Amino acid sequence: MTLAPKHQRLVLVLLAVAALIGAVMLAMWGLSDRAAYFRTPQDVAAGRAEVGVPLRLGGMVQKGSIQRMPDGVSVAFVLTDGVGQVPVRFTGIVPDLFKENSGAIAEGQLGRDGTFVADNILAKHDERYMPPQMGNQAAEMMTRETAK
Repeated sequence: MTLAPKHQRLVLVLLAVAALIGAVMLAMWGLSDRAAYFRTPQDVAAGRAEVGVPLRLGGMVQKGSIQRMPDGVSVAFVLTDGVGQVPVRFTGIVPDLFKENSGAIAEGQLGRDGTFVADNILAKHDERYMPPQMGNQAAEMMTRETAK
């Protein structure tokens, strides 16, 4: 039994659509385990974050909250967005740019006690960053300009 050319095209289109739907479903299934939602301290304080679910917590490191633990590799601090505050615990090497009153993103999970247990810390930097060599050159140029 042979199909007419019109029916052959219809079968090919249906197979292509089925393959596309299958590929999208496979991609969604594969990425669902890696999804980490972004939350603010206000969201977490309001109960909009589930315990044990991977997420990213972003905010400012509260002034005076950084505590280095005796083991030398653990640190505790508080992330805030001006409204909510969440205590964070991290074991590992913190980025060089990590400091008080600066932005940070913690990747991890919320614990049952309300403490966020971070697996990774990302420190935000100032968008006006200039390498040290360029900073010195810029300062010299400013000095020359003001001396004129």
